[in-house]
Amino acid sequence: MIYYVAMYIARIPNRNSKPAILLRESYREGGKVRTRTIANLTRWEPERIAAMERLVKGEFDDWTGELTSGGIFGVLFALKQLADQVGITRVLGTAPESKLNLFLILARIAHGGSRLSAVRWAQQHTVEDVLDLGLFDENDLYAALDWLSGQQERIERELYQDYVKRHGKPPVLVLYDVTSSYFEGECNELGQYGYNRDGKKGKQQSSSVC
Repeated sequence: MIYYVAMYIARIPNRNSKPAILLRESYREGGKVRTRTIANLTRWEPERIAAMERLVKGEFDDWTGELTSGGIFGVLFALKQLADQVGITRVLGTAPESKLNLFLILARIAHGGSRLSAVRWAQQHTVEDVLDLGLFDENDLYAALDWLSGQQERIERELYQDYVKRHGKPPVLVLYDVTSSYFEGECNELGQYGYNRDGKKGKQQSSSVC
């Protein structure tokens, strides 16, 4: 018969590297005390190891509080700093719609979903603390986009002027086209054998097919 004794954190010295940190359980079997390893915690962060050590010592046995998780802060904060650096925050201005459009830009980078999903995404992040935004829904975001449409030329002009001022020369403009399309068919009088950009050989190709 096995009798449970205790769970504890063991630190095993290692001559050539850091000590191994193991979560172990000791138990009594047949009159003898035995030990078995439950998990290897060596790669854990020190804070997590310390918390686990306190847990197995029973320090949280009388815990009666409610565990809560706050909103995610780091993502929006980091992107907001970048938006400030490149001038996006400034050129959007101070209109009420400005903050919503700034949120849409940052959410597009971090989330990339629809307007509705952006609203849901915002509920998990500290939008009020970082962007000073209260509650909003997808209709508010669409209204903000309508406002942005009327501000497009001004915003593009100010961003361009700011770039030239900081770098002393205009930005490099690169235009390229990666689209490619073709049609295949066997009963089209305009179809001919040819070679297209996608490398399709030995097939009749044209601008239409029956």
